[in-house]
Amino acid sequence: MAITESEIWQALEVVKDPEIPTISMTDMGIITKVEVRGESSVYVEMTPTFVGCPAIKMMEQLVHDRLIEVGIKEVIVKTTLDKPWDSNKISERGLLCLKKHGLAPPPKHQGEITDELLENITCPFCESKNVEMKSPFGPTLCRSLHYCNNCLQAFEQFKPIV
Repeated sequence: MAITESEIWQALEVVKDPEIPTISMTDMGIITKVEVRGESSVYVEMTPTFVGCPAIKMMEQLVHDRLIEVGIKEVIVKTTLDKPWDSNKISERGLLCLKKHGLAPPPKHQGEITDELLENITCPFCESKNVEMKSPFGPTLCRSLHYCNNCLQAFEQFKPIV
């Protein structure tokens, strides 16, 4: 019995982003294409959140290993930069997972990052808008540092990326 594309997507939902273990690579929008190529052959394309991501090879291996685990005999995982990743690719469930991890999720954008988008941040702990950016540079390129004046928590925001 041949496996379907839908079953492959479902199998990949458990593959977590190595940097943020509360979100899957599918919810993060990193897995961009799945093709079933025969009875037990699958091709997967991924686009990392940024070109210099140090976890690319690890993510490829995690995808490969998961599909072998569910019985796929031939797995091809290719990282492509043909179409850049952007933060709008994060699913609604993914946005909730980021918040669960203590990260303020990025706001949806219309292809342009405005000051309003960057300043209108909600604290992931108490939902307050009474926050201030401490630094646009966090521990990774895709995060900024913030402080909530209501609950007195420091937190990171996953930046909106176009």
